[in-house]
Amino acid sequence: MSARSKKTRPPKAVVPAKAGTPFAFLAAALLLPLSVLAAPYADPKLVEAWSRMDEFHAARGIRKAASPLELKRTATPPQLEALLDDFLDAHRNTGLLVLRGDTVLAERYQYGRTAGHRFASASVAKTVLGMLVGIAVHEKKLSLEDRADQYVPALKGHPYGDTSIRDLLTMSSGIRFTENYSGRDDSSKLVANTLRQQTQGGADTVLEFKQREAPAGTRFHYASADSQVLGLVLTAAVREPLSTYLSEKIWQPMGAEANATWLLDKAGYETGYCCINATLRDYARFGMLLANYGALDGKQIIPADWVKAATTAQAPHLRAGVATANNGYGYQTWITHRTEPRFAALGIHGQAIFIDPVSKLVVVHTAAWSDPTDRSERGAQFKLLEAIFAKLDNQ
Repeated sequence: MSARSKKTRPPKAVVPAKAGTPFAFLAAALLLPLSVLAAPYADPKLVEAWSRMDEFHAARGIRKAASPLELKRTATPPQLEALLDDFLDAHRNTGLLVLRGDTVLAERYQYGRTAGHRFASASVAKTVLGMLVGIAVHEKKLSLEDRADQYVPALKGHPYGDTSIRDLLTMSSGIRFTENYSGRDDSSKLVANTLRQQTQGGADTVLEFKQREAPAGTRFHYASADSQVLGLVLTAAVREPLSTYLSEKIWQPMGAEANATWLLDKAGYETGYCCINATLRDYARFGMLLANYGALDGKQIIPADWVKAATTAQAPHLRAGVATANNGYGYQTWITHRTEPRFAALGIHGQAIFIDPVSKLVVVHTAAWSDPTDRSERGAQFKLLEAIFAKLDNQ
């Protein structure tokens, strides 16, 4: 075990006076134990970018709860503490939180990050979007069989306009889209069209993706453009910004302790495919809400039937082991086990919320991988999850 495993604990009292200010970062770094340097090298620019994303791009606020939900705390079980510290010694996590039920078993930060930082979510935001769609369906503001162009007239005559909300939810549009984060692929174009504001925003961000190469609803193909269109549809359906809808329907009701943000395109639309920025603890609260199938303290915030449907394969091509070699796909949510009802929200560069509704276990990772889709690193997260299950089962 490394020296840091024995000494480092989360700096509970170290919260920036104002997240994102240089003086706050400096103070936090000075107060962190020196043994945090046992963590592997991470590019400081990546660390900064993935915990200050809303300072570099246009963003809209997501409001915290008037009375935040208090998370209970307990001493980290010794065998779990050693496991987590060893993991952090080997991986580029900026944050790691383990929650069981409503109790925090462990909370760790590295590279000068603290509980006050808003960490970028990347595609973890897709799962948030999927849950908002479920609330809108429950409110009868849209139907899964509706076409996108019924809500976004600018898509009339475009293949995305002819695509149903259901097929957008399940990444089954059939529209050609490359997503490998090479800088030359379609996902990079989408980032340029939205965050870099190289289009006028709104429907303009997806108009260039217009070749349908498979019938809609017949194959799984991960495409952030599907989520981008879904976000535009939802905005039109609820007639308010997604950030406002999220504040009203999930963030405040679940008891978020901090304001969050959602990045915007040139027209002021939230980027449906990514880019919510929130604290580690509030990501954990969202995971806890999903672990309880949308309920909190007897109140149903997200319809239970929707959460169950969103975390279950709705067609053969979406099953675990079919959609991808290991995972399946629900409604903007990854299905991570073939027999157990486990699921996850996953984002590039190491962002993740792993959820097990049986044990009520939630594990949140924020990270700064240099390789956006590092398979070895993602595999290590899954292995850590299994090790946590084993340690907790043996308590």
